[in-house]
Amino acid sequence: MDRIDRIDEDAHTPAPPVTFTGRKTLVAAAVAVVLIAGALLIRPARTGDDARPPGPSERAAAAVGMGAPAAAVDVTALVADREKWLAKHPDDDASWAVLAGAYLEQARRSADPAWFPKAEKALKKSLAVRPAEKGNFDAMTGMGTLANARRDFGTGKKWGELVRAQSPKRWTAYPVLVDAYTGLGEYKAAQAAMERLLELRPGFAAYVRASQVYRDRGWREDAVVAMEHAAGAAKGPAEKAYTLFRLGELSWERGEAGEALRLYEGALRTDPAQSEAVAGRARALAALGRGGEAVRDYRLALGRTPVPRVALELGELLEALGREEEARLPYDMLGAMAVRDAGANGVDDDVVLGLYEADHGDPAAAVRRLSEEWSRHKSVQVADALGWALHKAGEDSSALEYAKKATDLGLRSADFAYHRAMIERALGDEAATRRHLQEAMRTNPHFSPLRAPLAKEALATIGQPPAGGPENMRPTRPWVAPELPKAAEPAAKPKPKPKPSPSASSL
Repeated sequence: MDRIDRIDEDAHTPAPPVTFTGRKTLVAAAVAVVLIAGALLIRPARTGDDARPPGPSERAAAAVGMGAPAAAVDVTALVADREKWLAKHPDDDASWAVLAGAYLEQARRSADPAWFPKAEKALKKSLAVRPAEKGNFDAMTGMGTLANARRDFGTGKKWGELVRAQSPKRWTAYPVLVDAYTGLGEYKAAQAAMERLLELRPGFAAYVRASQVYRDRGWREDAVVAMEHAAGAAKGPAEKAYTLFRLGELSWERGEAGEALRLYEGALRTDPAQSEAVAGRARALAALGRGGEAVRDYRLALGRTPVPRVALELGELLEALGREEEARLPYDMLGAMAVRDAGANGVDDDVVLGLYEADHGDPAAAVRRLSEEWSRHKSVQVADALGWALHKAGEDSSALEYAKKATDLGLRSADFAYHRAMIERALGDEAATRRHLQEAMRTNPHFSPLRAPLAKEALATIGQPPAGGPENMRPTRPWVAPELPKAAEPAAKPKPKPKPSPSASSL
């Protein structure tokens, strides 16, 4: 009993307090420091550990590195950040390449060729620090992207193929190759490069190029699906706005002006600085009969980015509205661009300027300009423009050869079909003219405020083919059954001779 009482008494006695001496405290603190330092050595802190969202320059650097559009504010911040850094660290080849990419994005957004020489200078400094022979792939890819932006697709192809030869699995070479091959008219090679890009890095850049390749081949549904995949892969407002703009362009080419307008407006809500979407909205508004609003948007887009295509469309819209005096201003702008050195800062808008000269200026000058362009870039766009210029210059037989090159690949373009129809009409081929006029109107009945009404008028003039089909398919006289020769009667078989009876032979 004494033992049990003692146990109960001990159970109710509180434990003595734990005390640390100064020496023990120092030892514990030292052990904690050692453990923390060891953990940091095993797994150092990374950029992703920062819970703060990326800043403007970081967002732009990520977008540029992925070959995607970036917001104007972010690109400006990236340019300022890299320029400040490189002023103190001029031997950072990677930062020079990033700065060049930012300059190229500025050129794309503003349509200002003054950024091209800056990008070229930055890329050359990057290559001077780390030459191409030592694997400066970022700068090499940047040189290819710069060449494509200048429409020097031959040089872009060389840089892209150089990167691919040294590092076949580096995905950044393939967007350069897709763009270069497309500009050169090497569409099979462009498709092969696009398929390889999808294998290596499916994402925004790959889906955008896939949509482009499918559109050029006439696979419109595939082009839309690929661009929708690009929209799903978009990570920022600028990328999302770009995909909405491209989807609007695809809808416009199919003649769906209302759907195109919705997509253009969606792009502008996502990124109000999207000047391309402003011009697209103007195009859709004109097709919907809202000419005044279309003129407003065209002028707004032209004020932001003086692009030849926008100036030509504005001039033709004003002319179609009977406002010829106002149309002189954009036409004069195009005329100044046409006589100016086309190679200034690497800018080359010879296709649009050639079409302007063919329709509103000197067709012979358009033929010269576009013939030089064809010697460099054999794309369907150049073939169509050259064929149209030859037609305007009175060389219809040669014009038809180029019109066929433009349309035979499969691209669904109402402009291409209309140009070919008018060339065939000049050559007296009414059946082919009717077929391609109908194709133009089916593809997009509002493809041009000037040429769409002319196409309708020409189609009404030609009319439908005569009843009965083509010539000599229907007999001119009633059908009469021919007199067929009678079959010869078969020859009569000889009757067998009767055999003699046994009784007669016995006698």
